[in-house]
Amino acid sequence: MSTAPVPILMYHAVGHRPADAAYRLSVSPGSFAAQMALLDANGFTALTARELGDAWRRGRAVLPAKPVVITFDDGYEGVHRYALPELVRYGFRSSLFVSTGWLRGPYEAPGAPDTMLDWGQVRELAAAGTEIGGHSHSHPQLDQLDNARLRHEVLRCRDLAACELGRAPVSFAYPYGYSSRRVRQAVRDAGFAQALAVNNCLAARCQGPYALRRVTVRRTTGIGRFERMVENRATRRDFAKDRTLTRGYAVLRRSRAAARVPRQIREAAAGRV
Repeated sequence: MSTAPVPILMYHAVGHRPADAAYRLSVSPGSFAAQMALLDANGFTALTARELGDAWRRGRAVLPAKPVVITFDDGYEGVHRYALPELVRYGFRSSLFVSTGWLRGPYEAPGAPDTMLDWGQVRELAAAGTEIGGHSHSHPQLDQLDNARLRHEVLRCRDLAACELGRAPVSFAYPYGYSSRRVRQAVRDAGFAQALAVNNCLAARCQGPYALRRVTVRRTTGIGRFERMVENRATRRDFAKDRTLTRGYAVLRRSRAAARVPRQIREAAAGRV
């Protein structure tokens, strides 16, 4: 079985004029169409996150020669309007990770950054070959939550998706890409078989099923850079800014989390009480 690294592409909004909150992590419909055409021309086969996870976990399935996983986070309406026709054109499967509280419908809560999918559109995407995965309920930084709220965010998302789609999701993507050992265990306990982070490098089996890495596709990703990413020819310069920001935010979040832990608990953990 092939254990070569696999590009897992992370998309968010697809649209001509997304809202300011979604713009930086969006792509235009034209760019998305060109990227899908390049994947097809270069001989890639699109899998879902579930299919990749199953292949690496079981060690029996044979991956295609050039696999790629196309993922969408949050649940923007443009995924249905603009991305779905291109996916259908090339017979590409994909994975959509929904924040259930952001979708339009009976469970909608404040905070959605742009026009989001409704559940009917989610079902149409699923019928067209898109895997529907979990992305929490209200899109918080999961590693900053206490245990009770962490459990609620993961289980609420899982249960609503199961209710609306008739089956529980088995793949999860961490909001903002942030996780910790505690978060990964909560996702595993909820029955998810694999989970995706970011890290801006290709996914590999050795990363483990709950820390699979993805590469970010954004408004500024030109077609040349996109090709380098999927062909595993990206340079450090291609992701320098993303990786610097990720490291900086990781340090800041750890500091904030530590500051919220009661002093007596920290001392007990250090063996001083």
